[in-house]
Amino acid sequence: MTEQPEQTASKPPAPDPTVVRDAVARQAVLGALLAEVKDAYGEAKKAADNLLDKAYKAGATPTVDALLPDGTKIGSSSRKPGERAAQVVDDEAFRVWVRDNFPSEHVVEFVPAQVITTVRPGFLGRVLNEVNAAGTAEFVDEASGVMHKVPGVEIRPSKAASYRLTYTRGSKAQPLSGHALVAAAWRAGALAEHLPALAPVQPTPAPATEPTP
Repeated sequence: MTEQPEQTASKPPAPDPTVVRDAVARQAVLGALLAEVKDAYGEAKKAADNLLDKAYKAGATPTVDALLPDGTKIGSSSRKPGERAAQVVDDEAFRVWVRDNFPSEHVVEFVPAQVITTVRPGFLGRVLNEVNAAGTAEFVDEASGVMHKVPGVEIRPSKAASYRLTYTRGSKAQPLSGHALVAAAWRAGALAEHLPALAPVQPTPAPATEPTP
């Protein structure tokens, strides 16, 4: 019997080259627009947050509405307070306290030419959680009931205050959401000042003609 030649799998049909080029062009265009918008948004957010922070420190309300040029509300920026949390600010003072009061939570490791002493991470977490709950650097020994003043631990700011922008939702009075209102205003040319690099060119009005006598 003669051997039959192996049949190679047929390749899938190639997409229309025009369709491929259009897809790549769309990606390129949107990528360029996105980069421009992201840069502009970063600058706008930094400027807005700075002004909002100054206004808040001067006693202004923590919430400010975002309005279109015609006064339509599209959203608001609200202040989210910062957070405070217990932190170890003096490792040695905290370690010595643990060694003297909770020796089972104090770890001593012998490695070549040195001795390393640390606090068990689980116990550190328990102490910090209790300090956070108490609002002060105190820890109660569950076994003895003794309350300890914890050295080397303080409650300090752990997260700065921030500002969150939210958009309005559609309602009976205003069916369009804040996003949709912005899009409509952009198409109408009312927001060109906020992103002049991408603003459509306004047609130059034709010069007025003098009436013929």
